[in-house]
Order: sequence, then structure tokens, then C-alpha cells
Amino acid sequence: MAAPLKVCIVGSGNWGSAIARIIGDNVKSMQRFASTVKMWVFEETVNGRKLTDIINTEHENVKYLPGYKLPDNVVAVPQLSEAAEGADLLVFVVPHQFIHKLCDEMVGCVSAKARGISLIKGIDVGPEGLKLISDIIREKMEIDVSVLMGANIANEVAAEKFCETTIGTRIVENGLLFKDLLQTPNFRITVVEDADTVELCGALKNIVAVGAGFCDGLKCGDNTKAAVIRLGLMEMIAFTKLFSNHAASVSTATFLESCGVADLITTCYGGRNRRVAEAFVRTGKSIEELEKEMLNGQKLQGPATSAEVYQILKHKKLVDKFPLFAAVYQICYEEKPVQEMISCLQRHPEHL
Repeated sequence: MAAPLKVCIVGSGNWGSAIARIIGDNVKSMQRFASTVKMWVFEETVNGRKLTDIINTEHENVKYLPGYKLPDNVVAVPQLSEAAEGADLLVFVVPHQFIHKLCDEMVGCVSAKARGISLIKGIDVGPEGLKLISDIIREKMEIDVSVLMGANIANEVAAEKFCETTIGTRIVENGLLFKDLLQTPNFRITVVEDADTVELCGALKNIVAVGAGFCDGLKCGDNTKAAVIRLGLMEMIAFTKLFSNHAASVSTATFLESCGVADLITTCYGGRNRRVAEAFVRTGKSIEELEKEMLNGQKLQGPATSAEVYQILKHKKLVDKFPLFAAVYQICYEEKPVQEMISCLQRHPEHL
């Protein structure tokens, strides 16, 4: 019989801790996975104590997921190379800005047959243009990487409220393996062979959510917000078809999975990007100030992703084709008035 597969969770924020609850419980009852799960934790001091010590003694991430116990077989490790040592399955769940550095630290630590899954919602811009986070991991670590994206607000997943999610994969067998590791009766997974589309949905919907938050701050009402969501979805589809590395295999049906329209809706009503964008309008404070004030150390993905997308569109002279994406960037970073959100809807190519 094959040795049980060792699991390492790379990241321990709000979403990382919620997913650790699922993985820790699941591996206890499945012989194909090792019973101890290592979770890399960026070491911080909380109330005078190391966060790893608190997690390992009280089995709770009191900073990022307070009120929810972690299974006692999830072990917090402050050294990334130690956490990843010999790992067969790597679950990446960190802010996308840190992925280059973290992959560099893990090279040579993991099993030769290691496989990964990315829960990271963001993109990178390289010299050649768009770079998917999963591609960065694939290239740096020379492993196959699936992606998991869906309408999954972390605290609701931790509370075991029913939700769906999507695994996108290039190798079906690996997508199904991660489905075994992660699925529960209340966390239902669909596997699709359209990994790039699944991943781009996860990144791009955060830009739309910022636009939805601007509308909430302006008290525009539900009709306007619905227009932002619909036009935002159209831009997500158009962008994916233009810039995916596997553009020929992009399926519009993938946008009807949880990673697409469902994640877009929940993020535009319930996510942190929407919340901070609304506060941006109402308080007049900068995005950076609000991130520090409102997110307890968590990172905001929407504004940063809008900057990366804008850079790509500008380079390709396509800014005019994506007025909603462009407006979000310009309001966040170029001091355009927030009313530009409404102007961009009025002149959207969909309405011409």
C-alpha cells in the first residue's frame, strides 16, 4: 500500500484557517492522507504571545479566524521550509503579492511527486504580460497545480454553512484527488478542465466587487449594482477570452460554475473588497488607510488586481474596451471622482 500523502497548507489567514478546519477533519477519516497536517503560519505576536503557540495550544487562530476551533492534528509551523518538508500535497492560500518569495523558499523541500492547489485570488504581471499565480507556482516548483475558486466567504465556510466551489485542473486525476481532500457535505466541489478560466474568475471578480462597493457608498441602489455585476461579468468573460494562455479552450459554461457568477454575486454583496470600497466613498480615506483600519492584517486583492489588469490593458491599447475595470483602477489610484463609476456604466460598450 502506498504511503499516506502528507499535506502542507501554505498560509493561515482567514481563508487558510477555514480550509484547515476542513482538511484537518477530513484526513482523520481517510487512510490515503497522513493524519498530521502542517500549516505554515507567518509568525506574529498576539496579546504578547506567538501566534503559532496560541494555535498549537488552544487550536484557534485568534487573529484571523476567532471563534472557530482548528482540529488538533493541524500543526502551526513558523518556518516555511520545515512546514513543506516532504509534502506531497500543497495547498496555497496566501495573498498573491507574496507567492514569488514563498515558492523560492520551498524549492527542494517538497516530495518529488508533489502536487499543488492554489486558492489564491489574484494575478501577476510579468515582462510578457499576464501571469497566473498557478503558473508562477508551476514554473518555480515544477509541480502540477490545480486551482480552487468559488462563492466561499471564509467565516461562512468555517461555520459549515452550505456552499459550492469549483476546482479547475489540467490533470483530472489531480483535481479529483484534491476534491477528496477538501469536499464535505456542506462544501460541495465540481471539478472542471478549465483551470485558467476558474483562476481568472477568482481574480477578476474582486475588481467588480470594488465597483459594487463604490455604488453602495454612493447609495445608487440595487438596480445600479445589478448593472455593475452584469457588465463586470461581461468584462471578466471578454478579458479571459483575450488573455488566457489557453484561450481556445475557454468555456463560457465555466462562468456559470460557482467560481464565476456565484462568486461574483457573493463578493459584490458580502466580501471585504465591497466593504472597503463603500467606506472609501463614505469616509474619504485612502484604500491603504482603510485596509489597515478595517481588515485586521488581511490584504485587499481588488484594487491591486485592478492595477495589474489596467497595466495589461494599457499595454495592449484596450482600456476603452473595459471601462468598468479601468474606472475602478482610476478611482483607486488616479484620484478620479467616484462618480466615474456611474459614468463608465452609462458609456459602457454594452450600451452603445
